[in-house]
Amino acid sequence: MLQNLLNERVSIRDLPTILEGIAEACGFSRNISVITEHVRARLARQISDANANEQGVISLLSLSPLWEQAFAEALTGQGEDRHLSMAPSKLQEFIAAVRTNFERLAQRGETPVLLTSPAVRPYVRSIIERFRAMTVVMSQNEIHPRARIKTLGTI
Repeated sequence: MLQNLLNERVSIRDLPTILEGIAEACGFSRNISVITEHVRARLARQISDANANEQGVISLLSLSPLWEQAFAEALTGQGEDRHLSMAPSKLQEFIAAVRTNFERLAQRGETPVLLTSPAVRPYVRSIIERFRAMTVVMSQNEIHPRARIKTLGTI
Protein backbone atom coordinates (compact mmCIF):
# COMPACT_ATOMS: atom_id res chain seq x y z
CA MET A 1 0.00 0.00 0.00
CA LEU A 2 2.81 2.41 0.88
CA GLN A 3 4.55 1.37 -2.34
CA ASN A 4 1.44 2.41 -4.31
CA LEU A 5 1.64 5.89 -2.78
CA LEU A 6 5.38 6.16 -3.41
CA ASN A 7 4.97 4.99 -7.02
CA GLU A 8 2.82 8.08 -7.61
CA ARG A 9 5.21 10.36 -5.70
CA VAL A 10 2.86 10.82 -2.72
CA SER A 11 4.79 11.45 0.48
CA ILE A 12 4.29 8.88 3.24
CA ARG A 13 5.57 11.16 6.01
CA ASP A 14 2.09 11.53 7.53
CA LEU A 15 2.03 7.94 8.78
CA PRO A 16 -0.65 8.54 11.45
CA THR A 17 -3.15 9.67 8.78
CA ILE A 18 -2.10 6.85 6.46
CA LEU A 19 -2.50 4.23 9.20
CA GLU A 20 -5.91 5.65 10.20
CA GLY A 21 -6.99 5.50 6.56
CA ILE A 22 -5.81 1.89 6.25
CA ALA A 23 -7.67 0.93 9.43
CA GLU A 24 -10.87 2.58 8.18
CA ALA A 25 -10.65 1.03 4.72
CA CYS A 26 -9.94 -2.46 6.12
CA GLY A 27 -13.39 -2.26 7.72
CA PHE A 28 -14.99 -2.51 4.27
CA SER A 29 -12.33 -3.93 1.92
CA ARG A 30 -9.14 -5.95 1.72
CA ASN A 31 -8.45 -4.78 -1.85
CA ILE A 32 -5.14 -2.87 -1.93
CA SER A 33 -6.38 -0.51 -4.66
CA VAL A 34 -9.52 0.36 -2.68
CA ILE A 35 -7.44 0.91 0.47
CA THR A 36 -4.94 3.06 -1.45
CA GLU A 37 -7.72 5.23 -2.89
CA HIS A 38 -9.24 5.69 0.57
CA VAL A 39 -5.87 6.72 2.01
CA ARG A 40 -5.31 9.14 -0.91
CA ALA A 41 -8.66 10.78 -0.06
CA ARG A 42 -7.51 11.11 3.58
CA LEU A 43 -4.33 12.79 2.30
CA ALA A 44 -6.31 15.32 0.23
CA ARG A 45 -4.72 18.42 1.79
CA GLN A 46 -1.20 17.07 1.28
CA ILE A 47 -1.89 15.91 -2.31
CA SER A 48 -3.62 19.19 -3.19
CA ASP A 49 -0.76 21.26 -1.75
CA ALA A 50 1.84 19.18 -3.58
CA ASN A 51 0.11 19.79 -6.92
CA ALA A 52 -0.58 23.51 -6.53
CA ASN A 53 1.50 26.06 -8.44
CA GLU A 54 3.39 29.03 -6.96
CA GLN A 55 0.10 30.95 -6.59
CA GLY A 56 -1.46 28.04 -4.67
CA VAL A 57 -3.77 27.04 -7.54
CA ILE A 58 -4.22 23.51 -8.88
CA SER A 59 -4.55 23.58 -12.68
CA LEU A 60 -6.92 20.83 -13.81
CA LEU A 61 -7.73 19.04 -17.02
CA SER A 62 -10.82 16.99 -16.28
CA LEU A 63 -11.94 13.72 -17.78
CA SER A 64 -15.21 14.18 -19.69
CA PRO A 65 -18.36 12.28 -18.70
CA LEU A 66 -18.02 10.27 -21.93
CA TRP A 67 -14.53 9.05 -21.00
CA GLU A 68 -15.59 8.47 -17.39
CA GLN A 69 -18.40 6.26 -18.68
CA ALA A 70 -16.12 4.48 -21.17
CA PHE A 71 -13.67 3.58 -18.40
CA ALA A 72 -16.43 2.56 -15.96
CA GLU A 73 -18.03 0.29 -18.57
CA ALA A 74 -14.64 -1.28 -19.42
CA LEU A 75 -14.08 -2.46 -15.84
CA THR A 76 -14.61 -6.20 -15.47
CA GLY A 77 -14.33 -8.63 -12.58
CA GLN A 78 -14.91 -8.22 -8.87
CA GLY A 79 -12.73 -7.29 -5.92
CA GLU A 80 -9.06 -8.15 -6.39
CA ASP A 81 -9.75 -9.45 -9.91
CA ARG A 82 -11.09 -6.14 -11.18
CA HIS A 83 -9.29 -4.91 -14.28
CA LEU A 84 -9.69 -2.70 -17.31
CA SER A 85 -10.58 -4.36 -20.60
CA MET A 86 -11.01 -1.52 -23.05
CA ALA A 87 -10.72 -2.06 -26.80
CA PRO A 88 -7.23 -1.19 -28.11
CA SER A 89 -8.70 1.31 -30.59
CA LYS A 90 -10.53 3.09 -27.76
CA LEU A 91 -7.32 3.16 -25.67
CA GLN A 92 -5.42 4.67 -28.60
CA GLU A 93 -8.13 7.30 -28.98
CA PHE A 94 -7.80 8.13 -25.27
CA ILE A 95 -4.01 8.30 -25.44
CA ALA A 96 -4.15 10.59 -28.47
CA ALA A 97 -6.64 12.90 -26.73
CA VAL A 98 -4.47 13.08 -23.59
CA ARG A 99 -1.31 13.80 -25.61
CA THR A 100 -2.99 16.49 -27.71
CA ASN A 101 -4.49 18.30 -24.71
CA PHE A 102 -1.39 18.14 -22.51
CA GLU A 103 0.92 19.25 -25.34
CA ARG A 104 -1.38 22.18 -26.18
CA LEU A 105 -1.38 23.27 -22.53
CA ALA A 106 2.39 22.76 -22.21
CA GLN A 107 2.89 25.22 -25.06
CA ARG A 108 1.03 27.77 -22.92
CA GLY A 109 3.27 26.96 -19.94
CA GLU A 110 0.62 24.98 -18.06
CA THR A 111 1.23 21.65 -16.31
CA PRO A 112 -2.23 20.47 -15.26
CA VAL A 113 -3.33 17.54 -13.17
CA LEU A 114 -5.77 15.10 -14.81
CA LEU A 115 -8.94 14.94 -12.70
CA THR A 116 -11.12 11.80 -12.71
CA SER A 117 -13.75 10.16 -10.57
CA PRO A 118 -12.45 7.99 -7.70
CA ALA A 119 -13.78 4.78 -9.26
CA VAL A 120 -11.70 5.03 -12.45
CA ARG A 121 -8.63 6.95 -11.19
CA PRO A 122 -6.34 3.91 -10.68
CA TYR A 123 -7.17 2.57 -14.14
CA VAL A 124 -6.69 5.91 -15.87
CA ARG A 125 -3.40 6.31 -14.01
CA SER A 126 -2.21 2.85 -15.12
CA ILE A 127 -2.71 3.87 -18.76
CA ILE A 128 -1.19 7.35 -18.42
CA GLU A 129 1.91 6.21 -16.54
CA ARG A 130 3.00 4.25 -19.63
CA PHE A 131 3.37 7.33 -21.84
CA ARG A 132 3.27 10.36 -19.49
CA ALA A 133 4.82 9.06 -16.28
CA MET A 134 5.13 12.52 -14.71
CA THR A 135 1.45 13.38 -15.21
CA VAL A 136 -0.46 13.45 -11.94
CA VAL A 137 -3.89 11.80 -11.95
CA MET A 138 -6.14 12.86 -9.07
CA SER A 139 -9.71 12.01 -8.17
CA GLN A 140 -12.27 14.53 -6.97
CA ASN A 141 -11.87 13.03 -3.47
CA GLU A 142 -8.25 14.24 -3.41
CA ILE A 143 -9.06 17.90 -4.01
CA HIS A 144 -9.07 19.50 -0.57
CA PRO A 145 -12.21 21.59 0.11
CA ARG A 146 -10.10 24.74 0.59
CA ALA A 147 -7.96 24.16 -2.51
CA ARG A 148 -8.08 26.80 -5.22
CA ILE A 149 -8.56 25.24 -8.63
CA LYS A 150 -8.48 26.40 -12.23
CA THR A 151 -10.05 24.16 -14.88
CA LEU A 152 -8.19 24.45 -18.16
CA GLY A 153 -10.32 22.07 -20.19
CA THR A 154 -11.80 18.63 -20.60
CA ILE A 155 -10.59 15.51 -22.36
